[in-house]
Amino acid sequence: MQLLEAAGYACTRAAASLGVFDVVAIGPVDIRLVQVKAGDRCQLRPIEREQIAAFTAPSNASKEVWKFYDRRREPVIERV
Repeated sequence: MQLLEAAGYACTRAAASLGVFDVVAIGPVDIRLVQVKAGDRCQLRPIEREQIAAFTAPSNASKEVWKFYDRRREPVIERV
């Protein structure tokens, strides 16, 4: 969330809520829906990938998976 807020997004955290996304970030012209994974494996389960792909979002929204691998400061960002 700190990275998104520094880029000008207003963020809401919904981690562990059993929802599809962990962070909803609203910017002046777009929305970023983010699923966050952390650790050495950072694996997205197939059911999670299906849920993200099936989620209906506005045309100005991006659906993303942010992977924070151990010993790395910046995430690897994958758009779904």
